[in-house]
Amino acid sequence: MWRFTFVLSSAFIRVHLWFQSRLLMNEMSGHHPPVVMAIAGFDPSGGAGILADIKAVAALGGFGVAAITSLTFQNTLGVFGAAHQTRETVRRQVEPLLADFTIAAVKTGMLPSAEVIDEVASLVATHRLAPLVVDPVVRSTSGFDLIDDEALAALVERLFPLATVVTPNAAEAERLTGIRITDLDAMQQAAIAIRARGARAVLIKGGDMTSETATDLLLENGGVRTFTTERVQSSSTHGTGCTLAAAIATLLAADLPLADAIEQAKRYIVEAIRHAPALGHGHGPLNHFPRRVLVGRR
Repeated sequence: MWRFTFVLSSAFIRVHLWFQSRLLMNEMSGHHPPVVMAIAGFDPSGGAGILADIKAVAALGGFGVAAITSLTFQNTLGVFGAAHQTRETVRRQVEPLLADFTIAAVKTGMLPSAEVIDEVASLVATHRLAPLVVDPVVRSTSGFDLIDDEALAALVERLFPLATVVTPNAAEAERLTGIRITDLDAMQQAAIAIRARGARAVLIKGGDMTSETATDLLLENGGVRTFTTERVQSSSTHGTGCTLAAAIATLLAADLPLADAIEQAKRYIVEAIRHAPALGHGHGPLNHFPRRVLVGRR
């Protein structure tokens, strides 16, 4: 039998207590948890994509619904292929959800083709879905390309102008702008270039850069702000980008300002990595419910 121990960090306590107070207020007022829609790929290993999104939404007090854009064939060691959905199958997943739920926020992840991106953009615009967090998933942690140049151009043209915030990591920002990102100055230049292409706000994630801390840079109307957290040394980083974007969407759905949502989401990610369960033989998954840490042996 497994034994469980409970570990709470001061950072996660602050996030958790805030959400518990929100949930209590919702219960007392008869309100329901915010419904967050994830539109992304399916990772059967559970570390990234839709499964990671739904776990993050649940961990932060929301209720997750989803539409799958691509069935990927992968585990912690790599991605071995994918079967993409059509615009029709994506639409037929989304429309019943829109007819049944009040969507408080949307997060997009892997959008593998121009036709799927066009359909998602049409759904977002027609139904005025907001806030919208666009995570421009370009390549998997293991190096598998998840989107081609035509689809990337459609993503920038059709979806970026609708986004509340776009959340590329450094490598994705480099592909979007052609700017080599090695420091904060380059991150800011890239953010300016991406925002000039229609995005209202840009968060460039520095978690993959080689530095002692993990610093992200946000560019929005109010100017530039950086968010720095400790860098947890771990190989269990599969799905960090998906999870962060889903966490931001959930916090925006709970009416936090964008900068506060990012700050809280980063604290959550640090704990999810710190308490990762060390599963698989490659880049392992996070612990999306980091209040509970599995220890001991069966």
